[in-house]
Amino acid sequence: MGFADAAKAALLLHLSLFLLSSFPVSALTLPQALPPHYHDISPAIPPAHPPSHHHHHHHHPHPPTPPPVYPPPPPKTPPKPPTYAPPPKAPPKPPTYPPPPKAPTKPPTYPPPSHPPAKPPTYPKPSRSFVAVQGVVYCKSCKYKGSDTLLGAEAILNATVKLTCKNTKYKQEATARTDKNGYFFLQAPKTITSFGAHKCTVSLLSSPLGSCSKPTDLHGGIKGGALRPEKPFTANKLPFILYSVGPFAFEPKCY
Repeated sequence: MGFADAAKAALLLHLSLFLLSSFPVSALTLPQALPPHYHDISPAIPPAHPPSHHHHHHHHPHPPTPPPVYPPPPPKTPPKPPTYAPPPKAPPKPPTYPPPPKAPTKPPTYPPPSHPPAKPPTYPKPSRSFVAVQGVVYCKSCKYKGSDTLLGAEAILNATVKLTCKNTKYKQEATARTDKNGYFFLQAPKTITSFGAHKCTVSLLSSPLGSCSKPTDLHGGIKGGALRPEKPFTANKLPFILYSVGPFAFEPKCY
């Protein structure tokens, strides 16, 4: 072997040892083939020391540290449903008792009067009076035929009216005729007194005029007019009360 080959071999050995001491065996890679012209280059400086066979310690890389192990998170517990306080109970109503009976109050006492009370005044009892009735009878005007009015009316002579009283067991009646002014005056039977005059009425009975003979119910001319007390008077030394009725009217025949 020539000097060039020996130098080459020594260089390769030195490089291999250097690489082995710096990297693990698993990481060792073989050098690539030198270029063709490398064999023609002579080493400028020979190796200072011959290769010696001494033992090199191989430094092995530390094994990778395992990742930290954490305990698994505790299982999540479902949230508890909210609890509510029970509604407050209504306080029991206190028992009701009837009110205690009140002590009876004594009626007030008054001293006896020193003088006896005066007697109420006395009045004479009303005396019975006989009944007399007055009124007027008219013939209505054709202008106001069918109306309850006496405008334009004329008095009727000899018109007949009737008094009817129902204050006894049997009906009492009396009649009277009008004068030229249409005025009538009659006295009730002596069995009729002022105590029963409210049960008496006066109504139209007849008219002497053929052109004015239909009675109207003006002021009760048909149904009977009630007696209205006017004033007391005396006739033949007998007490009477004068009553009024009407005025009454007959309806005319107008052509």
